[in-house]
Amino acid sequence: MTEAVLENKAWNVDLQSTRALRYAVGVTTAVAISFTFNWPLHFITPLFASIYLSLPLPAPNIRKVIGMFIHLVTASFLGIVFTLFLMPYPLVFIPVLGLVMFHIYYFASRGGSAFFVLMTLISAVILPMLVTLHHGLSHEIVFYFVLSYMLALIIYITAHVLIPDHRSDVSVTDHGGFKSGYSKVAALSAWKSTITVLPIFVLFVTMGWSDHFVMVTYSCVISLTPQFSKGTVIGSKLLKSNLIGGLSFMIFYGLIVAVPSYLFAIALILMTTLIFGKGIFSDHRYAKYLTFAMSAFFVLLGGSLGEGASFADNFITRILLIGGAMLYVVGVMSILDWYSPTGFSQSAEKKPSGR
Repeated sequence: MTEAVLENKAWNVDLQSTRALRYAVGVTTAVAISFTFNWPLHFITPLFASIYLSLPLPAPNIRKVIGMFIHLVTASFLGIVFTLFLMPYPLVFIPVLGLVMFHIYYFASRGGSAFFVLMTLISAVILPMLVTLHHGLSHEIVFYFVLSYMLALIIYITAHVLIPDHRSDVSVTDHGGFKSGYSKVAALSAWKSTITVLPIFVLFVTMGWSDHFVMVTYSCVISLTPQFSKGTVIGSKLLKSNLIGGLSFMIFYGLIVAVPSYLFAIALILMTTLIFGKGIFSDHRYAKYLTFAMSAFFVLLGGSLGEGASFADNFITRILLIGGAMLYVVGVMSILDWYSPTGFSQSAEKKPSGR
């Protein structure tokens, strides 16, 4: 009976339309809530809601939901330990951070959950930079980060309950098939990524450049695939995605400046996410750029609507930082490939195998 009702729903005619509508409704809800209450780091809620709802996956089961909250608790605990207890002691913090980063990259190289990797990297690397940027607010930063992410998970689950798929087609999974056991190739790749990202983190924190943490963030993302060619491809994809997201936000920004109404802004967000949702779940060649483009859109939204904020400055700075991150990561990894006695690049070409 339930399946028959779902099949008769106008919005449930095809899987693509269902997922696009769920994406639009869920992300718009996240924007409406976060920008109404406007707590610190509020833009994280629509950002993570957009990333989760852009996956062409069926509704998460109980086991999946529990796993997601375990990831949240683990990453949050890591962030709390790093920001509240280790950061005041740099000689302890830096080596421990390097060791943790290695294990995160090693887990990713063996096909571990992409979102667990993302959450732990953010907690270990980005949260300490945010705390450095906002002196004396370490407890608040950690609290609001956890709050924002938890709300995004609740919205993600609720959106699936309210707008479920009418069939269980799955084209993407949250993991690439985790390989248990030791892998030399994964270990070499992890060391390569750690050696690349750790120095730029130390440099930015030491020099007080934490307000440009976006460059470190994208360095982490690009370094998740430590082959030279793939790093270039991912960097290029990030640049194109941010250009699409930036141009979209420029249109949005111009419209809400012309019509400064909260309800109009929410309606505009709904229309924007409907358009992007249709594209994300399509077979169009630009579909692969649209999830990152919406991430850029929401970061610009969070940083351009405050008092004294400038969209143009934020957009140009963001593009320059992404370009800098791509050049830095690809350059350092190329040097490691050239001068490594064991040959990172040669090892990476071999197929990973567990022992």
